[in-house]
Amino acid sequence: MDKKGDQKFSRRSVTGRRAFLKASVAGAVGAAMAPGGAHSASLPATARRLNILYIHSHDTGRMTSPYGYAVPTPNLQRLAEEGILFRQAYNAAPTCSPSRASLLTGECPHSNGMLGLVNRGFEMPPEGYEHHIVRTLRREAGYHSTLIGLQHIARDPRTIGYDHVQAVPGNRVAEVTPHAVRFLESHPQQPFWLTVGFFETHRPYHKAAPADDSRYVRPPEPVPDVPASRQDMADFHATVRTLDWGVGEVLAALEAAGLAENTLVISTTDHGIAWPTMKCNLYDAGMGVHLVMRGPGVFAGGRVCEAMVSHLDIYPTLCELLQIKPPTWLQGRSFMPVLRGETEEINDAIFSEVNYHASYEPKRAVRTKRWKYIRHYGGRTHPVLPNCDDGLTKSYWVKNGWANQEVALEALYDLVFDPNERNNLANDPAHRSTLDEMRRRMDDWMRSTSDPLLRGPVPAPHGARYNNPDQISPGDPATTVP
Repeated sequence: MDKKGDQKFSRRSVTGRRAFLKASVAGAVGAAMAPGGAHSASLPATARRLNILYIHSHDTGRMTSPYGYAVPTPNLQRLAEEGILFRQAYNAAPTCSPSRASLLTGECPHSNGMLGLVNRGFEMPPEGYEHHIVRTLRREAGYHSTLIGLQHIARDPRTIGYDHVQAVPGNRVAEVTPHAVRFLESHPQQPFWLTVGFFETHRPYHKAAPADDSRYVRPPEPVPDVPASRQDMADFHATVRTLDWGVGEVLAALEAAGLAENTLVISTTDHGIAWPTMKCNLYDAGMGVHLVMRGPGVFAGGRVCEAMVSHLDIYPTLCELLQIKPPTWLQGRSFMPVLRGETEEINDAIFSEVNYHASYEPKRAVRTKRWKYIRHYGGRTHPVLPNCDDGLTKSYWVKNGWANQEVALEALYDLVFDPNERNNLANDPAHRSTLDEMRRRMDDWMRSTSDPLLRGPVPAPHGARYNNPDQISPGDPATTVP
């Protein structure tokens, strides 16, 4: 990050942020906690005119300080303390393009057609892009949309439907942040939807700084605490610090421009960090995501939401908040009733899936408050190593025989007593009724969403590239579909 850029952005005042917090908390508490009749009170008079800042990262999971991890993210921490932190937020797919496409269309990947990675030749069909939320907001509420930085759902970003796509030299924080700041300083047309996408914390990581001494960091569970994983985590610290700096500069610019009080900030990521058993896996370490929202009314006050929510629920939530009729294709539910204190839960189950990442690895998961059920398709009983990004921790696992570990075709986990999902109960007769119930939930969901796996293996499209699952690295030679 160049010093000139540091000097330019580091002097921004936080006075606007404090004023926002002071002004928002009083109105939020009463509206958020009152049942039933609080509906109108929780919606600001300018609800249809709220600006929306969707600021997202790559491969961050819940590895941020608002979720209790000892990582350097003070700006994300402050955002959570001023907004609402969703402790039980999950993606619809723990892979990059499918996760983002699901949030932005309100449909699971096998419904919107995003079955793999854009950079490997996968895209949604035209109707998938027609379902993108920026098109609905423009059509129904007059929003002007701008994309700055990473999007990862289309080979040509003009396909998506943004009114303006800002040219940037790259998608890293140092390249994206100045453009986002200049946009906010330019007195943008309102109401706006602004997407700010950062490449961080995707691998390769930034190198650890002296503050990230690997001797004193702790790798995430269930990775063993060894020098390789500690150094990997130290490098992650350096990378997430850079991400947090970018978030802080964008939020400071929002406040300096006088836009914070009428802007809903959505801060999230696509899936878990790029470590073994996390990214591209259906454990909570892959499905679980950072999600913080800050804005007027119920989105202020430093609250914590324990309800189980999906990325699919964000689109219908915005429709309710902005008083827009939800499109018929939406598969999620608005969580506004939870925020208004009318109910504790909107979902009794959350679903997630993998189709293609670097390799084809079809699998599905259903999660309730207590149980997780994962089903693998295709009969493979060993890890698909190309679906884990290369890094120090992966190398340590590979060296110690990761390729020979067994993978169960069916798995059932008790999330109360086994939160790391290591004790598979699928073959335990004492849990047969639970297994049958979770199987039924998954089968019903797959049928109701016309999951293509019900008809057999899912083919990759013409021109797509994928690795042999017996390879080691996503960088190994890939097959191109003719």
